[in-house]
Order: sequence, then C-alpha cells, then structure tokens
Amino acid sequence: MSLTVTPGDPRDPAATALLQASHTLMQELFPPEDNHYLSIDALCGPGIRFFTATRDGRTLGCAALALRDDYGEIKSMFVAPEARGTGAADALMQALEAEARANTLPLLRLETGDSLHAAHRLYARHGFTECGPFGDYAPGGSSLFMEKPLA
Repeated sequence: MSLTVTPGDPRDPAATALLQASHTLMQELFPPEDNHYLSIDALCGPGIRFFTATRDGRTLGCAALALRDDYGEIKSMFVAPEARGTGAADALMQALEAEARANTLPLLRLETGDSLHAAHRLYARHGFTECGPFGDYAPGGSSLFMEKPLA
C-alpha cells in the first residue's frame, strides 16, 4: 500500500506517541531554553494545520504548520526512526508546502536544532536556506533557522 499524508489529530494515540518521542529526543539533545516545540494541546489550536503520514494503517510521521500573519512556520516535524528513508518526511514536507500555498503564505520558516543534520539535509532538499531568528526566537543557543520563499 502507498504512503498517504492527510490532516490528522495530535490527540490520536499514534500521533501522540510520535510527538512524545520527538519531545523526549529534543529534551535529551538540547537544554530546556532551546526547546521550542508546541504541546499537544497547542497543536490542536485554530492556527495550526497538523498532518500525519501513514502506510498500511501505521502512522509513520507527523508535522504541523503554524499559520502566522505573513509566513507559515513548520513545527513538530518527526518521523519514527524505523520509517526514516521511506519518503514519509518528503511527503509531509510537500503537504506542509501545499497547505502554506493554499493559505497564500509567501514564506515558510522553521527553527530546528543545530545538531539535527539529517533534518537540515531534508530542509535543504526542499529549498530551505539558513536565515536569522524570526518571530519570538532569540539568537544564539542551539537553534538553526531556515526559510523558503513560496512566491
């Protein structure tokens, strides 16, 4: 069966398990002040679009798009370790970009950890380049900021 990406619910048990795994990993890798992930409740908010990638009924990954005034911010991008390399992350990225375009956002931005090199490669493959801090983010720490114009 093929991989599908659809709007999802962060409170679905499979999605919640992925989000908790992501949060645990971030807490192990980075100091508390450098963890900027959204809570599961926040991911259910009105300005958030949440997606899951599934294959054969199994949730392999999830990602969210936060709709800001003049850009979309990619949040909570995570693929289960055993599903990495299956195309799930690429499919999620395509869904996030399509959603940003559907909301006529001119720009996608993200914050990620400076040591998450596989994520950096994924974002670069999708046209993201490094930029400075945006929104409420402060410079420094272990954050890396990236953006992609959609115009």
